[in-house]
Amino acid sequence: MYDPLIIRNKYIGEEELGQIRELLETHWNRGRTYISRELCRLWNWRQDNGLLKEQVCRILLRKLEDKGYIELPPRVSDGVLSRNRRYYRPPTQVPDFIKYPLRGTLQDLPRITLKLARHNPEEKLWNYLVYNYHYKSFRIIVGAHIKVLAYAENIPVACLAWSSSVFRIACRDAYIGWDNESRNQNIRHVVNNSRFLILPWIEVKNLASHLLGISAKQIPKYWKNIYGFPLYLLETFVDRSRFRGTCYQAANWYKVGQTTGYAKKNKQIYQHGIIKDVYIYPLQKDFKARLREGGAL
Repeated sequence: MYDPLIIRNKYIGEEELGQIRELLETHWNRGRTYISRELCRLWNWRQDNGLLKEQVCRILLRKLEDKGYIELPPRVSDGVLSRNRRYYRPPTQVPDFIKYPLRGTLQDLPRITLKLARHNPEEKLWNYLVYNYHYKSFRIIVGAHIKVLAYAENIPVACLAWSSSVFRIACRDAYIGWDNESRNQNIRHVVNNSRFLILPWIEVKNLASHLLGISAKQIPKYWKNIYGFPLYLLETFVDRSRFRGTCYQAANWYKVGQTTGYAKKNKQIYQHGIIKDVYIYPLQKDFKARLREGGAL
C-alpha cells in the first residue's frame, strides 16, 4: 500500500508514482537528467520564468529512491566529482580590467552604476575578483542568484551577490510572522546579500552604503526579469567577529536579531559557533502582509 507524499510542495500519489516508474522504464538508458526533464514536461512543472524545475525534480526523485519507491539509473559520473566540476577554478589568464586606486568621497567619483554579471565577461571578472579578494573567497553559489559588478565609469569598484534566502531563521521568521506554511509559500520573495566586496584598492567614504542604496532599487528589477517573480525583502548576515554592520545601518537596514550558531550539513545539525547579526531591508511597506499572504495584495 502506497501512502501519498508531498515532496518539495509536489503531491506524489499513486498516479504520479506510476508516471515516474513508466518514465524510468522507458528512458532508463538515457540517464537521470533526461528523465527529470521529461517528468517536468509531463507535469508542466516550471518556474515562474518558464524554465523547467529540473533541479527540484532530481531532488524529488532521489528522495523517492531513498524511501525505496523507485530505483534510479546509475549516475553517469561520480556524484562528488560531477558537483566539483561546477566549482570555480581560477583562469590561467587574468581577466582584463582597470585596476586603479580610488580614494576620497563619493563626490570625487563618476556616477556609480551596476552591471549584471551573468553569462558575460562581467561574470568572469566577478568570479575572479571575489575568489581572490573576498575573505570567504568563491567556489559556487547554489540556487537562484544574481551577481553584479559596480563601476565608477569603466573602473570596477565592488562585487555583490544576491541569492536564495536561508530557509529557516528564527528571528526573521518571528519578525515577519511566518508559520511553516506561509514561509514555504513565500520564502522565494526574500533574497540574501551573500557576497559584498569593495575592492581593496578602493577607499571611498560612504561607498558601501551608497551601493546598498542603488542595489535596493536595481536588484528587484534584475530578479523579476530573470526569475519571473517579485522580491519583497532583502536580508543579510553580518559576522560579528569581523564586522559591525555600519554600512547596512547607514543604508537604513535594521537588525532583527541574531543567528544561533548552528547549521545543517548532510542532513545533520552541527554547532559552528559563529553568531551573525541578521539585517533586513523591506522593499514594500506592506512586506509582512505580502510575505504572509502570498504577495498578491
